[in-house]
Amino acid sequence: MSNWTLQHKKALITGGTKGIGKAVAEEFLQLGADVLFTARHTDEVAAMEAEWKARYPQAQVKGMVADVSSEADRQKVYNWIAENWQKLDVLVNNAGINIRKKTPEYSREEYEKILSVNMLAPYEWARLLYPLLKQSGKASIVNVASVAGSNLDIGTGSPYAMSKAALIQQTRSLAVEWAKEGIRANVVSPWYTATPLAAPVLQNEERMAHILSRTPMGRIAQPEEMAAAIAFLAMDKSSYITGQNIIADGGLSISGL
Repeated sequence: MSNWTLQHKKALITGGTKGIGKAVAEEFLQLGADVLFTARHTDEVAAMEAEWKARYPQAQVKGMVADVSSEADRQKVYNWIAENWQKLDVLVNNAGINIRKKTPEYSREEYEKILSVNMLAPYEWARLLYPLLKQSGKASIVNVASVAGSNLDIGTGSPYAMSKAALIQQTRSLAVEWAKEGIRANVVSPWYTATPLAAPVLQNEERMAHILSRTPMGRIAQPEEMAAAIAFLAMDKSSYITGQNIIADGGLSISGL
């Protein structure tokens, strides 16, 4: 299976030091990609870069401290890619945040921050990186959304659900608009996954029991399971798949009871 690889691919992964983003970076490196990852905390970025450089000496691994909602930080990342790679084969918009509250309880600053990180940042990344993605000739954008953005209310809070629904539709629109440019765009929508973002919910025994009772597979997902789906959508093996929302939910969305 010669195409079951990310060999020679240049990939940018946002939110790459924790949870799904960390698992994606690990998967990509195992599959032969060169990886640039971003996160907000200097010590975490430095630690992961050093660890991955030691474990994957054959790959180029670069960590950059960047807030995805910052125009200046996005430009800094763009400049590095343009100077060092001259193209981008894979963009994984993974970074996301949430604040769980009732709708009347959000401050404007809180809900605008959620929308900025989860919805607007992926859009701005795609727009900014478009010339480098086009240069690839067969680039792939993979956005990480949530089942909260599809047809389920799972109690995440309205701004989070709104942002993920918009991200799903954003992906579909880019898939059609940029298909002739050799750029595919897909989205993966996880159900509850063992990540730091989900930890406050999963540590609540009552909530956890309810989640498991709703999930036909009877368990939450592991980050590596989401990373595998994202890697497939990033590689040339999925070359005829674009505009799709891969719902990875352990059967939740098709369970009738």
